[in-house]
Amino acid sequence: MLKPLQDNVVIQKSKEEVKTASGIILSDKPKDEPSIGVVVEVGPGKEVDGKVTSMNLTKGQKVIYKRYGGTEVKLDDQEYLIISIDDILAIVE
Repeated sequence: MLKPLQDNVVIQKSKEEVKTASGIILSDKPKDEPSIGVVVEVGPGKEVDGKVTSMNLTKGQKVIYKRYGGTEVKLDDQEYLIISIDDILAIVE
């Protein structure tokens, strides 16, 4: 498993459905990937003036992140995104 350092977060990207609720299959046209994912792991926080900042995220939360931020990593046939907490825009409730 990935263990992020400082103020980084590991996110598993949400997959976009290729079929509608009524069963209609959507075409394979190139689309922008959704910028929504699930938090898999959270780093300890960044050290500022000798104190570690707190992270406001927990495992399992659904978040919206900046579309072109972070580093993509593939591990054990799973794709993850390692991203700074500054690039996370919102928590989906």
